[in-house]
Amino acid sequence: MSKPTIFIDGEAGTTGLEIRKRLEGRSDIEIVSIDPAKRKDVTERKRLLNECTLSILCLPDDAAREAVALVDNPKARIIDASTAFRVAPDWTYGFPELTRDQENKIRNAKRVSNPGCYPTGAVALLRPLVDAGILPCDHPVTVNAISGYSGGGKELIALCEAERTNPQGNIRGGAFALYGLDQKHKHLPEMKLHAGLSVEPIFLPSYSNAFYRGMLVHIAFKTNSLLSGMGKKRHGQEIYDAIVARYAGQKYVKVEALQTEVEKTYVLSPEAQNETNNLQLRIFWNAAKETVILTACLDNLGKGASGAAVQNLEIMLGLS
Repeated sequence: MSKPTIFIDGEAGTTGLEIRKRLEGRSDIEIVSIDPAKRKDVTERKRLLNECTLSILCLPDDAAREAVALVDNPKARIIDASTAFRVAPDWTYGFPELTRDQENKIRNAKRVSNPGCYPTGAVALLRPLVDAGILPCDHPVTVNAISGYSGGGKELIALCEAERTNPQGNIRGGAFALYGLDQKHKHLPEMKLHAGLSVEPIFLPSYSNAFYRGMLVHIAFKTNSLLSGMGKKRHGQEIYDAIVARYAGQKYVKVEALQTEVEKTYVLSPEAQNETNNLQLRIFWNAAKETVILTACLDNLGKGASGAAVQNLEIMLGLS
């Protein structure tokens, strides 16, 4: 039996290089690369997109749409790593842990949209609470996050690395920068839809040129604002239990023990899950102050991009 053939369209980019690195050396697939001289040759790209078992698109949104339009082989399967199809109704969202049947949907799909890095953390924290009826779908939600500068792609990587060698240059805000203040970030529709919200959250992303990869996503609630149908206030334990139940038995999502007493010296590092496909979730509950803080730690180039793509590839092709 021949091996499945994999074509990475855009393998020279940040995500493409990471996917290639994760797939190299495997004996259960064959990676097919385009001749570098033909990277922009539409005819050659169309041939590979249609002939290979599965193609992974690591392209800007418009280029991804153009690539999909080239596919006319009904057996060809696509994973798209751009934002182009993440809320498209005829594409399957590539977060296998989203619901109990999401992995099976991915297994049978011809078109899978790889989740964004920030939405992976936000959706992982919010969706179990919405599904459990703990978080009303119209509840005000603010998502705060920080990523390593690799999350901004080639342009930001070049700018931040130039700034690291010339700190006085102040090219893009120095060691820390908050952005997306116009609330038009391309991840907002994805967060709203797949978290099960009826209104978009407020999203405050940031990056630091102090580290290349890694990510923390954090969301906070006053528990007295989350009421049951009987008007009873929600407890942190109830929130924790709903998240634990959702991810029980999952390989890549780990929910740490509920934190109710936190030392002043307790800190979280966005780099803790680097070079993995892990998603680490934590819940901090302060009963006296009626607050709950939810955090997700992941590698923005791992579970937030290339790792997720490889995970989806393995599901779609039935590989271990």
